[in-house]
Amino acid sequence: MKKILFSAHSLDVGGIEKALVTLLNELQKKDYKITLVLEKKQGIFLNEINPQIQIIEYTPNNDKNIFKRKLINLIKQLKFTLKYKNKFDFSASFATYSNAGAFVTRTASKNSYLWGHADYLTLYENNIEKVKQFFKEKKYNKFKKIIFVSKEGKDTFVSVFPKMKEKTIVCNNLIDNQKIEKLAEEEIELKKEEITTFLNVGRHDEKQKRLSKIIEVASRLKNDNYKFKILFVGDGQDTEKYKQLVRQYQLEEQIIFLGSKQNPYPYFKISDCVILTSEYEGYPVVFLESMILNKPLITTKVSDYEEIEGKYGYTTTKEIEDIYEKMKLFIENGFEIKEKFDAEKYNNEIIEKINKLIQ
Repeated sequence: MKKILFSAHSLDVGGIEKALVTLLNELQKKDYKITLVLEKKQGIFLNEINPQIQIIEYTPNNDKNIFKRKLINLIKQLKFTLKYKNKFDFSASFATYSNAGAFVTRTASKNSYLWGHADYLTLYENNIEKVKQFFKEKKYNKFKKIIFVSKEGKDTFVSVFPKMKEKTIVCNNLIDNQKIEKLAEEEIELKKEEITTFLNVGRHDEKQKRLSKIIEVASRLKNDNYKFKILFVGDGQDTEKYKQLVRQYQLEEQIIFLGSKQNPYPYFKISDCVILTSEYEGYPVVFLESMILNKPLITTKVSDYEEIEGKYGYTTTKEIEDIYEKMKLFIENGFEIKEKFDAEKYNNEIIEKINKLIQ
């Protein structure tokens, strides 16, 4: 039986964490013995992990005293190395930002992989030195391969690290389509209305998600006498800022804040269109969720947007004017999805690729 290890920061709400849980539960169906290492053994997805998967905690010390912190962390690293060095057939650092996860992964196996979930060049506003520093902290060149969940993420990484071209591959995130379809049937108090309803699902982080653009567009649509609603499922550091903006534009009837939901899928069911206005993304999980639930999308041109354009919805530039035009177009004409997304084929291709890496 192959022994495999994955590392992450925690299992709090997030696209990376959701993708990891889906992948681990799928791999558990194979003949693998799986260990998950977390910096913090917490998060609402903990209870969704298959109980046969062993979870251990590796938490770096964050003492303000530099000498004390370095000494404690050195001892922790030595203990982990003595116990786990090369004990696994495969290891993967799934939360790219976790330096501790990168150390754990490199130590646990010679067959180690670093997962990338974003276009880091865009994330760091085209500051190449910051991108280099980010990956140097992970000791990126010590991994067997770097895996990106989107072609765009891979391409920009290779543009910064051209010598890594042959060691960098693309492998999209898995999606549990059966579970999503089942969860979408759960009853909620909010009901479908006879009015065009848009849905945004995700973390409220203006730097990345740019939800202020949706609010500004909503103000224009209201002034132009269009009838619509927008549901915000999620929360974050900028939630209050968004609520204040909604009050400022007097959009309380048009924009509804629903908070974070462990099961957001019934809200897809009562919506007509999913909208994404992000400045950057890895491969957005919401693309897959929307396609599985047969809901059209309006999305800015983030990673792999080409898969959406004209087939599963409308794409826009990141300018408010274009977002306005596409939302208006959807209110007036809607969008018909003509080809059902084949989730089974999509997942089988990914599992086959990961099995080859493990073997």
